[in-house]
Amino acid sequence: MRFRLSMSPTSGAARRRLRAWPATVVILGLGLGLGACSKMNDVTGSIGRETALPQGDAALRQYAEQAGRRYDANPRDKANTLTYARALRALSRHSEAVAVLQGLAIHYPHDHEVLGAFGKSLADAGRLAEAADVLTRAHSPERPNWSILNAQGSVADQLGDHEKAQGYYVAALKIAPNEPSALSNLGLSYAMAKRLPEAEEHLRLAAQQRGADRRVRQNLSMVLALRGKFSEAEEIARRDLPPAEAASSVASIRAMIAQSNTWREIQKLEPPGPARKPRAPRAG
Repeated sequence: MRFRLSMSPTSGAARRRLRAWPATVVILGLGLGLGACSKMNDVTGSIGRETALPQGDAALRQYAEQAGRRYDANPRDKANTLTYARALRALSRHSEAVAVLQGLAIHYPHDHEVLGAFGKSLADAGRLAEAADVLTRAHSPERPNWSILNAQGSVADQLGDHEKAQGYYVAALKIAPNEPSALSNLGLSYAMAKRLPEAEEHLRLAAQQRGADRRVRQNLSMVLALRGKFSEAEEIARRDLPPAEAASSVASIRAMIAQSNTWREIQKLEPPGPARKPRAPRAG
């Protein structure tokens, strides 16, 4: 799912151009793949360490079919059912993943790992209120889980409560300092709240971390473009794109620059007054 930045009603032209930006902003929390663009487990990881899913649609479909046959034989097999649901989510078959995990949650109503996967899957399917409810039961105050906090933040952002979302991300970063997905989500949350200097600061920090993937860099590239740093945004976009797509990205950026009204529209996203220098969350 592509998550659009909140803009003023008068900025329709800028909004249309930003939608065309190849490195579209993606919220990373729920595995956090909320919608077809991002997959939750791909980004945030899970409560435990999982075996990597196969690469490529054909291999992934075959993997899902095999896990599905094992699921049909024994739907109460927790490990296999979680694996099957991950594969379904990676294939954007979100309603199926929800159904599979809902059944598992009935058999394991207090299992944090099961509830975490179920909550994230509900978020993938756009069932945000249900996801928020399930995720609150996927960990406990005395044993919080950074991945669940990250997921809760992503849901809150999608529901429009950016301040609450930022609180979740900061809490996640206290448990997992400099975790790139949480830093990236925090940066995007600031961007949606029109706090672009802080958004850039946190996305730069996210992109510097080991394990930061192309989506983190795309998010940084988008925010840099929003701040008018088009040359640097273009340079970062080129790191992950094939030649044809990179050329298309450059053309899109140059088209934005060529429109004299675009930059004035984008500037309206920044709050008036001097920007406060943001500080990265600290552990502790």
